[in-house]
Amino acid sequence: MKVILVGAPGSGKGTQAKRFADGLHIPHISTGDILREAVRNGTELGKQADPIMASGALVPDDLMVGIVAERLGQDDAKEGFILDGFPRTVAQAEMLDGFLGRGNGAGGVNVVHLLVPDELIVNRIAARRSCGACGASYHLENSPPKQDSLCDRCGGVLETRPDDVESAVRKRLETFHRQTVPVIDYYRAKNVLHEVDGNAPVDEVFERVKKSLRA
Repeated sequence: MKVILVGAPGSGKGTQAKRFADGLHIPHISTGDILREAVRNGTELGKQADPIMASGALVPDDLMVGIVAERLGQDDAKEGFILDGFPRTVAQAEMLDGFLGRGNGAGGVNVVHLLVPDELIVNRIAARRSCGACGASYHLENSPPKQDSLCDRCGGVLETRPDDVESAVRKRLETFHRQTVPVIDYYRAKNVLHEVDGNAPVDEVFERVKKSLRA
């Protein structure tokens, strides 16, 4: 199965993607995770992407397309995948159609759009924390650390990422509505879009997504 999870930053698509990937035994491909790892490791891609991400803007299509093309070419993605964070523009969606037509397995994609109000998203993201040492992620409400401000994995100090401060979040939401909502319309026109209310506890949203895909 090939599933694309679409939604504003903080809509919960990463959490849902991990659940489906585990259940279906297919990879969860998060372009956001790939980019953040590149920033931490100081790669050339990371150096280019770091200031863009910190400002809340979208990473240019040419950088993102290279990342996704390489990842979809790996063996574990040939039988399916859960794609999280891509495509974010119509141009990227069109390029993805090209990738899927060049040997990434038969069949089309199912696109799930998680619907969450902007103000709720701002509040959700404000509760995110990440470890400055190992990169582990936490949420003060949904997946808090065992000790305040300390990473369960390595004991490092937890931080708020620059792109999670309110000003950057609001800019990311503006960018989403301007550039990514047309992607939703693109998939709606192809009759592969499933819209799901994401304003609910994680388990309930998961059941809603499963039901939409079965339908």
